[in-house]
Amino acid sequence: MKPRILVTGGTGYIGSHTVVELQKAGYPVVIIDNLSNSNVKVLDGIERISGIRPDFVEADCTDIAAVRKLFNDYPGIKGIINFAASKAVGESMQKPLLYYRNNLNTLMNLLEVMGEKEVEGIVFSSSCTVYGEPDVNPVTEESPIKKATSPYGNTKQISEEIITDVINSGAPFKSILLRYFNPVGAHPSAEIGELPNGVPQNLVPYLTQAAMGIRKELSVFGDDYNTPDGSCIRDYIDVVDLAKAHVIAIERMLDNKSEEQIEVFNLGTGNGVSVLGLINAFEKATGVKVPHKIAPRRAGDIEKVWANPARANNVLGWVADTPIEETMRNAWAWQMKLRERGIM
Repeated sequence: MKPRILVTGGTGYIGSHTVVELQKAGYPVVIIDNLSNSNVKVLDGIERISGIRPDFVEADCTDIAAVRKLFNDYPGIKGIINFAASKAVGESMQKPLLYYRNNLNTLMNLLEVMGEKEVEGIVFSSSCTVYGEPDVNPVTEESPIKKATSPYGNTKQISEEIITDVINSGAPFKSILLRYFNPVGAHPSAEIGELPNGVPQNLVPYLTQAAMGIRKELSVFGDDYNTPDGSCIRDYIDVVDLAKAHVIAIERMLDNKSEEQIEVFNLGTGNGVSVLGLINAFEKATGVKVPHKIAPRRAGDIEKVWANPARANNVLGWVADTPIEETMRNAWAWQMKLRERGIM
């Protein structure tokens, strides 16, 4: 029997896909989520895909008493994957205290309880935003950490520093920091996908809702950047590819294969795609037009960033190889499933 894994924010977008992959790999999972940006019905989708309904606790990780209670109620948790965080760059510019309070207090509570409960490792959901506006692309794990351009990005930088300081102080656990680029798409089954509460803060759900006619049009924030078509460039990674990397990371720590107590990996495809290029990929893959307009630049946005994923490829044996058109088809299939169910 494999050890139990705690997935914080496990009914969210990346968390739910990771729970599916963990269960497929034989790990019993308990989810803690406050449902602030997700829905409890996600558990039904996870169960339909994997045949297993994960244990679920509705609670907020900023409440350390609730976190301690979970560990007492579910003994034997050996690994944590932390997705419990607010995650929108634009929103963080408007609500910085929300981001600092939620993202940092959650992490500190988890690290404190880990030390009490003999948890062996934590996989931290970090971000390419720690590199700020990079001088050179693609970025490697050795690229300089630049001043964050948003409170969201700053919470990821500070979180990495907190983990490093705690482990360097003698904490008896390990950590793998996964700096991911831009997760997109949905599970090929169309049973789970990205469904934020309210107006989407991320590009692809807004794109699919605009294509469906739910939103009037998609705003492309800026067409005057120093890029081939003037729109920002990102490294868009399929969410299922991303989820699989978390399972590899947990196994690496629990099997004592980590080369250091703290390891860092970039998770991306190595290919930069512009916002307008992504719209074109969606339209090509689905045959559906996306109504869109050019809007002013958005505060906090980075001009261009994409990954050099060689370290993850070579050390973890992990590759993000789902073609972007397939990812866009899966995103559209998920949007159509939501319409079919009368949800969106």
